[in-house]
Formats: sequence, structure tokens, C-alpha cells
Amino acid sequence: MDLDQQIQVLIQDAPQDGTADLVVTIAPALKLLAGQLRHLQYYILQTLEQNWLLTTLSNSAQPGVEKRVIYAFPTSRDATRSPAAKDMQIVAVAVPVTHILFQMMAMDTVDSLVFFETVGNLEKGTEILRQDLQTLVQEHLRQRFPPNISSNIA
Repeated sequence: MDLDQQIQVLIQDAPQDGTADLVVTIAPALKLLAGQLRHLQYYILQTLEQNWLLTTLSNSAQPGVEKRVIYAFPTSRDATRSPAAKDMQIVAVAVPVTHILFQMMAMDTVDSLVFFETVGNLEKGTEILRQDLQTLVQEHLRQRFPPNISSNIA
């Protein structure tokens, strides 16, 4: 599924509460970020209850500083090579890249996504910060729905 098809699925599957219009508005932001990644889908580790596996990373140089990330793998095999996948209660699920980005916006507990781009290499990934995604989405929302500025400012 190419990026446009992925966006169409997000729109079609959106609740009928205005979310579809929101997806249409932020689609350029999702496509922009997704277009910077190498794969159209990634494998996400999740529990049997379908919760995405969240990994907390600690900063050895700054004790007490932590970051919560979700890893996205280019292949199922790479996902199952991850140490977290050794748990029998964890499975790797293929998810379209735009859907991963869209989901991250709603995950308050996630600081970033790490996309492993090279098959077989789990040492280096591309990190997308949740804050950066939110900022980009907000820019698209402001373009479509500019704030009302009163002409009676005095």
C-alpha cells in the first residue's frame, strides 16, 4: 500500500465524529514524515492484548532522565530478533507507516518512535520525536483553521 492508499484507509476507518476531516487536514504532515523513511510498513511489537510495546531508555550521562520509545522494524525477522520479542506474550505486527505516525499522536506516554531502516541492523535507527510530529500537525491545522483574530483589538 503506498502512502496515499494508507491515508485513504485512515480516512475510511475514522469515526464519523469529524476525525476523517482531521485526517484529511493532517495527511500532508503524515506523508511528509513517512516519505523520509525507507519502508511503507514496519513491524511493531505488541502484547497479546494488542498494546504496542513501550521501551523505557535511561540516559547513563544524566541519571533520572528517561525516554519512552516504540521501535518499528523493517521486517518481521528483525522484530523477532529484538530482546523484547523473546517474551512469548509479544508478537510482531505489520503496520503501515502513516498509521504508526497517526497512532503516536494519541499516545501521551510515548516520547518518540525509532524506525530501524536497514534490514538486519538494529544498531541505528531514525528517531521521530512525538513533539516534532505534533508541531508539524499543528502547523497544518493552523493553515486550515486559522485562529479567529478579532478586528476589535484595541
